[in-house]
Amino acid sequence: MGKFRFRKRKQKTSARREIPVRAMIPNLVTLLAAASGITSIRYSSQGNWHHAAVAISIAALLDGVDGRVARLLKATSRLGAELDSLADFVSFGVAPALFVYFWIMQKVPPESAAYPLRGLFWALALFYAMCAAFRLARFNTMLDDGPTQPHWKHFFLGLPAPGGAGLVITPAIWQLHTGLDHFQTPWLGCAALLVCGVLMASRIPTVSAKSVRVPARRLVPFLLFVMFVLAMLVSQFWLTLGVIGVTYYLSIPLGCLVFLRLRKRQEPRTPPPPAPADGLTPERTGTPDCGSRR
Repeated sequence: MGKFRFRKRKQKTSARREIPVRAMIPNLVTLLAAASGITSIRYSSQGNWHHAAVAISIAALLDGVDGRVARLLKATSRLGAELDSLADFVSFGVAPALFVYFWIMQKVPPESAAYPLRGLFWALALFYAMCAAFRLARFNTMLDDGPTQPHWKHFFLGLPAPGGAGLVITPAIWQLHTGLDHFQTPWLGCAALLVCGVLMASRIPTVSAKSVRVPARRLVPFLLFVMFVLAMLVSQFWLTLGVIGVTYYLSIPLGCLVFLRLRKRQEPRTPPPPAPADGLTPERTGTPDCGSRR
């Protein structure tokens, strides 16, 4: 009996697991991003657009940091991947949708002609949030079965969720910078929700900055440009965010053109079918034309 108890205690002791503190840091960063997105929802419901936009920006910054911190500390885990997806849906799906909806409804009083369309505004906000959820779910399934062609190296498949959140609140950012009510219109906000939702759910290639490499001879100009952008963020925060948003909008069609050129250059050319010995064409001989496409 004593021997049996000794073995049982030994099994319990060996079953204990100790998790190092460094393994918790990436998950804490992800939780901070989710908390920032939820805080943005609170500020949006109160009409505090400045703090709500800043909270979404902080969530985007933390989202770009947590993965790199996990790889740096060698603390990647399945839990962290699932937690990251949930945090992204809250911060870049729900929070921007509610931000734009409350931002629109602030200029739609009951006596307004657009007030009966408030159901449409809410439907578009739901549409954007569901497109963000679809985008994140597809991204998780593409981790193992994503496109492996060389021309996809510098592109995302569809608009990433943080980029969609930044683009959908760009009209509000310009309104915060200029103070003009022309930007705070229901139609501009609805267009932003619709366009950004479609881009996230689509398969349009969008530029990815993760795989961009700076040549050594251009390192100094690049660093000077980065320092200029940081200085502008400190001195003209809303103007800089607005310019970044407009630049990102313009990069989508330009990125598609670059993608098509890269794909055309890297795709293998199909050799023409060999000519029959009797000089007849494939149509006459009844053989299938190898150069045709269905």
